[in-house]
Amino acid sequence: MNSITGNQYMPDYVSPPGETLLEVLEERGMSQAELVERTGRPKKTISEIINGKAAITPDTALQLERVLGIPSRFWNERERNYQDSLARQREVQRLEQHLTWVNQFPVKEMVKLGWIEGTKNKLAQLQILLNFFAVASPEQWETYWGSRHVAYRKSVAFVSDGTAITAWLRSGELSAERIQCRPYSSSKFKKALGEIRSLTIQPPAIFQPQMVTLCAEAGVAVVLMPELPKTRVSGVTRWLGAHKALIQMSLRYKSNDHFWFTFFHEARHIFQEKKDEMFLEGQADYDPNHPLEVEANEFAGNFLIPPVLLSRFLTTFKSGRSASVDIRNFAAELAIAPGIVVGRLQHDNKLPRNYCNDLKERFDWK
Repeated sequence: MNSITGNQYMPDYVSPPGETLLEVLEERGMSQAELVERTGRPKKTISEIINGKAAITPDTALQLERVLGIPSRFWNERERNYQDSLARQREVQRLEQHLTWVNQFPVKEMVKLGWIEGTKNKLAQLQILLNFFAVASPEQWETYWGSRHVAYRKSVAFVSDGTAITAWLRSGELSAERIQCRPYSSSKFKKALGEIRSLTIQPPAIFQPQMVTLCAEAGVAVVLMPELPKTRVSGVTRWLGAHKALIQMSLRYKSNDHFWFTFFHEARHIFQEKKDEMFLEGQADYDPNHPLEVEANEFAGNFLIPPVLLSRFLTTFKSGRSASVDIRNFAAELAIAPGIVVGRLQHDNKLPRNYCNDLKERFDWK
């Protein structure tokens, strides 16, 4: 079976360099014994090279160049290609024992989203997945991706698929690599958040590119990535290096109140600079009362709606017929989208869940 890496075709078999050497000797009527005398190489060495049992070393390649007039780089390249072919054959034999590993990934969805190429060849699909995750083997996938420490915002109502989450994370990582960021600056990021807050009244086509640019100037890559089936993750924060952070958000919640709260929640995790923390909502080891999570929630809520202004508003607010008008006016005063106010009031049980939902904007992500 031939192996496929990306768009490159890799043949299963490359003949050993010794076959080429034998052909050259036969063409020139030179015996192996004569080659031994001319090169000074041991007879056993020349015999083993011709029979594919010994490699052509750089020293031997230079000697062949002088005796046969064929550049040493030809023999070195010939040997390199042969050894590469042998390594690939060994890899194919090893990977063929792990073909079922592919089945745990949502391959069809990943292909549909353009994250990977699709093929009916199981071995080729396995190799494509390994390339996507940038690991050498299924075993190394378990070692590397199974030990990632990431802070998630995730649904507590459903069980998530760990392999789907890692695929989603990797796709975000690849997208973030394409975003040119300046070195991280806490002060610049804080300033950027103030400007982004004013964008909450804008549609995605306007705010999305601007928030990406503003954050990149502060050393933070912002990636919006469609979720895969059973990921159920709305946001994640992590560091891609000492000077570059990533906020990755899914399109799980399409209303603006959820979106913006998640963004500013993740932003707070950036300021915390806890690069090895992991918070998985709904998992056995997840603590919803973890100080860092509580802090991030409080930051997001208070940054969007300052507590003093909210308290003042609540002294006169009533969830009656005038609720929509009052909410619109308050949102205008805050210079944020009315849907954000609705979401906050509903969360705080100051407004029934079925009231004023028409003020929330439903994003239609392209």
